[in-house]
Amino acid sequence: MDGIGDVAVGVKRGSDELLSGSMYNSPSSGLSSISDTTSNGSDSKKLRVEDRVGVAPPSRVLHIRKLPNDVSETEIIALGLPFGKVTNILTLKGKNQAFLELSTEEAAMTMVNYYSAVTPHIRSVPVYIQYSNHKELKTDNSNQSGGTLTSGSNSSDGGGTASSPVLRIIIDNMFYPVTLDVLQQIFSKFGTVMKIITFTKNNQFQALLQYNDPTNAQQAKVALDGQNIYNACCTLRIDYSKLVNLNVKYNNDKSRDYTRPELPAGDGQPALDHTMVAALGKDSTSLLGKIPGALSPLSAAAAAAAAAGRVALSGHSGASGVLLVSNLNEEMVTPHSLFTLFGVYGDVQRVKILFNKKDSALIQMADMNQAQLAMSHLNGQKMYSKIIRVTMSKHQTVQLPRDGLDDQGLTKDFTNSPLHRFKKPGSKNFQNIFPPSATLHLSNIPQDITEEDLRVLFSNSGGTVKGFKFFQDHKMALIQMTTIEEAIQCLIDLHNYNTGNNHHLKVSFSKSTI
Repeated sequence: MDGIGDVAVGVKRGSDELLSGSMYNSPSSGLSSISDTTSNGSDSKKLRVEDRVGVAPPSRVLHIRKLPNDVSETEIIALGLPFGKVTNILTLKGKNQAFLELSTEEAAMTMVNYYSAVTPHIRSVPVYIQYSNHKELKTDNSNQSGGTLTSGSNSSDGGGTASSPVLRIIIDNMFYPVTLDVLQQIFSKFGTVMKIITFTKNNQFQALLQYNDPTNAQQAKVALDGQNIYNACCTLRIDYSKLVNLNVKYNNDKSRDYTRPELPAGDGQPALDHTMVAALGKDSTSLLGKIPGALSPLSAAAAAAAAAGRVALSGHSGASGVLLVSNLNEEMVTPHSLFTLFGVYGDVQRVKILFNKKDSALIQMADMNQAQLAMSHLNGQKMYSKIIRVTMSKHQTVQLPRDGLDDQGLTKDFTNSPLHRFKKPGSKNFQNIFPPSATLHLSNIPQDITEEDLRVLFSNSGGTVKGFKFFQDHKMALIQMTTIEEAIQCLIDLHNYNTGNNHHLKVSFSKSTI
């Protein structure tokens, strides 16, 4: 059976031990400074003194110490991924320290509490995590989009020469979302990535990426053209662009200028200017297939998980899609509850609660990618009042009990379940994969069901409804619970709930709030 991890104390809740010296402004996060502290000497001195005094209260910014030399940002980000969205990072160059900002204080508290029992390691070196005195890392990113291109040519993009530092990238066979951050992490292995603009054209996710040197662009094209980002899908089709420079107006999840972290996030979703329209006038790269629908980028957490190497370029064909889930509430958990929760992130094939250790279970997903996605989102979440741990298992499959053997219903085969969310390629469910959140998205609601009906239904699952909003057609709605744990419980209890006349309610996590 898989090991469940050594228990030790690896978190100190004391003040930050921020050392003097320059701060490394991460280009990938667009980070410019901590809080409102300026760069003059007196403020810097004040910052260091404040970090040494007192015990820091809970904060969504965490201070990480004793990092290995030359640690990468993705390795640090990977520590926070299981607990929620990682919104920023600041590394202290040469000081073996970093600040990591999560999207909510609740996520940060879950992370600190978890690592107080299980010592976090990077490259087999124990690291130490505590709350920071800082409440946020100042950033210029947001969810708006924007970016324009400048070029000396008005002809269609693609078919440029090897002297161009700009690559045009098309993602073919895109069954999983790909984000700007994933591209930056992959392509930065071949040189300094200066700018990226992502967009959707002809229902295909595309990007323009600029290196500081044409040689880097050549090396990246040779190494990556035709490679898969994930197993058997998300194929990179790379060509040289005729563009000589990308003029990025906004730093956000659609465009990024890593040389100008001070750029605004944008006030809206501006259309492409005439230069871009001309540059992208027609496709010049032959694709293997067309993917219906414009896929939205995944959350920053999942993107960082992919970039951190947990989902890497190819090379995982022999890897297992089986997860080991431990610290379960053995009085409450069932194979079906695990099937429903983990089914948000992939098609669960089999579930086995271990006979001699009923607080642990093996879950077989349809493939390695789905297993990685589920692990990145569900590790550290609360299920039935207990923080669960999700790791990759050494097992290749989950074995079914022998014929005639009664295993007390601890093993279930869901291979042919009609409740699989992702069995249809190109399904809209691929566009709506989000981390656990307090807000749930409801669909397939009958016309005769009222807001009050749904409020009562979700309250009866043991939670408190904070907000509710019907979509215009009343077939869909958002419902907000008090905590993520309550939302998880409601999803387990009420996904596929029969509301009458064979209408089965569909429940998933939402990125929205009410």
